[in-house]
Amino acid sequence: MDSPTPSPLLAALPGVLVSAAALAVALAVHAAVPAVSAAVVAVVLGAALAGFGGAGGRLAPGLRFVSRPVLRAAVVLLGLQVSVPQVLELGWQTVTIVVVTTGVTFALTLVAGRRLGVPPGASLLVATGVSICGAAAVAAMHDSAGTEDDEAAAALAVVVLYGTGALLAVPLAASWLGLSPLQLAVWTGASVHEVAQVAAIGAATGVLTTAVAVKLGRVVLLAPLVALVANARRPVAARPRAAAAAGPALAPAPAAPAARVARVARPAGVRPAGVPLFVCGFVAMAGLRATGVVPDAVTDAAGQAANILLAAAMFGLGAGVDLRRLLRGGRAVLLGGVATGLVAGVSLAGVLLLL
Repeated sequence: MDSPTPSPLLAALPGVLVSAAALAVALAVHAAVPAVSAAVVAVVLGAALAGFGGAGGRLAPGLRFVSRPVLRAAVVLLGLQVSVPQVLELGWQTVTIVVVTTGVTFALTLVAGRRLGVPPGASLLVATGVSICGAAAVAAMHDSAGTEDDEAAAALAVVVLYGTGALLAVPLAASWLGLSPLQLAVWTGASVHEVAQVAAIGAATGVLTTAVAVKLGRVVLLAPLVALVANARRPVAARPRAAAAAGPALAPAPAAPAARVARVARPAGVRPAGVPLFVCGFVAMAGLRATGVVPDAVTDAAGQAANILLAAAMFGLGAGVDLRRLLRGGRAVLLGGVATGLVAGVSLAGVLLLL
C-alpha cells in the first residue's frame, strides 16, 4: 500500500528549517561585518550546501519556496524603502546622473557581454546588478527573466567582488581627485553596487544620508527596468505556440540532446507574459511611501523584513548552483569588471560636469 503524500506545507518544512538556520548565520555575519550583506553570506552558504550534495531530496520543496515566493515578497517590501520625493529633492543634476549612469551601464554591459562571449542570461544579470542595486536587482531579474541559477550566482559573485573593492577604492579616489562631500556622496550612491556597501562608505566619510538617498534613486529604476526586460522577452515566449499553430507547414527541428533540453526547458517555462506581479507590488509600495501616510516605524520594519526575506531567498538560490560551472565562468567576472568601470566612470564624469 502506498504511503500518503505529505501536504505541501509539510513537504516544504525541512528546506524552510535549513534555510532559517542559514539565515541566522548570515545575519550574525552581517552584524559582525556590516559591509557584508546577509544576502551575500546566504548565497555562499547555499552554494556550499549544493557543493556537498545536500540541496536535493527532502530539502528541495522548501528551497524552492524560499527562492521564489519569499523572494517576491522581499522585492515588494523593498518598495517601501524608496522615497521618490526624497530622491527628487536631490536636484535635477543628481537625478540626471543616476538615470544616465544606469541606462548607459546597463546597455553597454549587454554589448560587452556579447563581445566577450558571456551567456545572455549572465550578461543580463551582471548588467542589472551593477547598474541598479546589487543582489536584490540580480534576484528580481533572475526570477522575472527565468535565467539559470548558476548565472545568478556568477552575477552575485561579481557584485560582491567589485563592491568590496569599492569600499577602499572610492574614498581613496575621491581624496586623490579632491571631490567635495556632495560630489563624493553622489558618486558613491551612483556607482557602488550594494546599499550596505554605500552605507559603509558614507558612514566612514561623513556623507551617509546623501549617499544612501542617491543609491535609493537607483533602486527606483529596478521596477521599470525589470518591466522593460519582461516585455522585451515576451515575444520569445510566444514563439513555441506560434510554431505549434503553424502545424505541418514547418519542418520539425532536429532533436536536441537530453541534457540540453533539461537546461533549456526551465527558462522557457517561466518567461513572463507581461510585467511580473511582484514588480507591480514594488511600484505600489513605492507609491504608498510617496504619499507620506506610512509611519517611519513601519518603513523601518519593512526594510528589516525585506533584508531578512532577501537573505533567505538568496540561500535557496545558492542551493541551486552548480559550483563546477560557476568556477568556469571567468568571463562573467571580466564582464563585471567592465561594468564596474562603466558605472564608476560615467557617474564620475557626471559628478565632475554637473556638481
